[in-house]
Amino acid sequence: MKSTDFVCNRDILHYTLQHVDTLVQDDHKKLIKLDRRLAKTMAKAKFKITDVNDVMKHSLTVGEKIANAVARFGGSWTFIIIFLIILATWMILNGMQLFGIHFDKYPFILLNLFLSCVASIQAPIILMSQNRAADLDRMNAKNDYHVSLKSEQELRILHAKLDLLSREQMPHAILIAQIQLKMIGELQREVNELYHDIRELKGQR
Repeated sequence: MKSTDFVCNRDILHYTLQHVDTLVQDDHKKLIKLDRRLAKTMAKAKFKITDVNDVMKHSLTVGEKIANAVARFGGSWTFIIIFLIILATWMILNGMQLFGIHFDKYPFILLNLFLSCVASIQAPIILMSQNRAADLDRMNAKNDYHVSLKSEQELRILHAKLDLLSREQMPHAILIAQIQLKMIGELQREVNELYHDIRELKGQR
């Protein structure tokens, strides 16, 4: 084809539309390719996000359940009030010898032994519960790490798509808009010329 050859408007329109369609299809293929690559990246990452409460609930042994219950009760106001009532009753009964009861005379050696036994039993039970709480904290920390890692990957995907949009698809969209405006202008010019020719023909009659 030479530079002096004539090209009709229909061929120009066909070529322009074909060029626009090629740009749109190329952008769509690139976006699909990017989505597949990023989906593979997300699949390879294998983010292990678990329901910590469900795991802890089903992995508790009988001893751990008892330890949790004792630790929960030992750290409540109910335990403190009951314990204070028992201590006060013990000391009043033995100190004042009410009803002739004085099985543990002052300085309440038996009471001290009882308190020591309670403390020696309660301490390891509370430690067991604290160890379980530490395991729970570690699982939560691991979950938080995987959630943060997944969020970071999703942000990278978003940035990659925005980069593709700003680097290639946006210029193509602007180019397509310019082509459309040019085509509209050309059609408007042809309509005006046709309208002018019609008026001239009417004037000649």
